[in-house]
Amino acid sequence: MKLTFLGTSSDDGKCPTLYETDAGDIVVQGYELTDAEALEQLRDVLPGEKFVVVPRSLLAQYAPRD
Repeated sequence: MKLTFLGTSSDDGKCPTLYETDAGDIVVQGYELTDAEALEQLRDVLPGEKFVVVPRSLLAQYAPRD
């Protein structure tokens, strides 16, 4: 799988960051959601799934729009 860097909201090279795969999917690099109250509200969580927090401003600026 090839990743293309889309953008980041970090000035120092850390996360969060967005990438696009060669299949057109989006990969998100960010800090793992660890808030217990928030995790309890998630639905239909499958084994192996992880959740990351992404600033809205990052998505608004760099996420592809179709």
